[in-house]
Amino acid sequence: MNPKPVTEESIRHAVELLRQGQLVAFPTETVYGLGADAANPDAVAKIFTAKGRPADHPLIVHIASATQINDWADSVPEAALRLAEHFWPGPLTMILNKKSTVPAAVTGGQDTVGLRVPANPVALQLLQAFGGGIAAPSANRFGHISPTQADHVAEELGDSVGCILDGGPCSVGVESTIIDLSDGIPAILRPGRITRSQLKAVLQTDVRLSPQSKIRAPGMMAVHYAPNTMALLCPADTLITMTDDLCAQGKHIGILAFSAEIAEIPCLHLLRLPADAELYEPALYSSLRALDNLQLDTILIEQPPDNEAWAAVNDRLNKATV
Repeated sequence: MNPKPVTEESIRHAVELLRQGQLVAFPTETVYGLGADAANPDAVAKIFTAKGRPADHPLIVHIASATQINDWADSVPEAALRLAEHFWPGPLTMILNKKSTVPAAVTGGQDTVGLRVPANPVALQLLQAFGGGIAAPSANRFGHISPTQADHVAEELGDSVGCILDGGPCSVGVESTIIDLSDGIPAILRPGRITRSQLKAVLQTDVRLSPQSKIRAPGMMAVHYAPNTMALLCPADTLITMTDDLCAQGKHIGILAFSAEIAEIPCLHLLRLPADAELYEPALYSSLRALDNLQLDTILIEQPPDNEAWAAVNDRLNKATV
């Protein structure tokens, strides 16, 4: 399936496919999503088949505006309305107690539902034209590197998608922050561009970091976002030593670095990423994918700083590496 330029006609075609129970891939500011009509369990089931995703893993329902929260969530807390006012449209997913009408296929059989209003003009145009919720995980094979360009979707999912809307590269580049508001005690289930400090400032209360002992939301598995090539995460000094050792063994390696001084030699493919977290994030997945496609022996990734600004990147890299 070749990606389609975004036009009024391609949006109409995508809406028609969704209403027919087919799958549509579309851009958000975070990553490309693989979407289906969230109110149609048979359509939602096609997402799991296309991705090879376990059926007990919940999906995020994308909606066009905060006014649609009550269509999906039951007893919406004041905290959710406050966060929606500050961060929607944007890269924040809220876990809320679901209405009884929400299909179990969307929630992984749980009594909660994840909701988000994306801050991407193509996604919003699609959602507004469709009128309902679109359930959409990342548009890639389960556990693999998330797609941030339309070609990544075509490369992985091909003809299992009825339409791929090409909205260009994703501006944020890592999945949304997920905050659980279902039990009255706010807890981050997955870090993203919206930080814990930002959430605490809006809510004027503490926000916990939830232990990942149960799959409550997307991206909570220990291994996720991973290339097929073995990838290792290491500090800058170790990165340099390992590069020398592996090259001496005749290995072909890829390197993602942002500060380490590494000489470019024939045995390695070096990609330099920005040293600023918000610039690093949009380049991460496309860079990992580029190295993964080279059929290398190993990918070495320089360990980013351990602070809040880099929390989303560190979360993804810890799950993508061995």
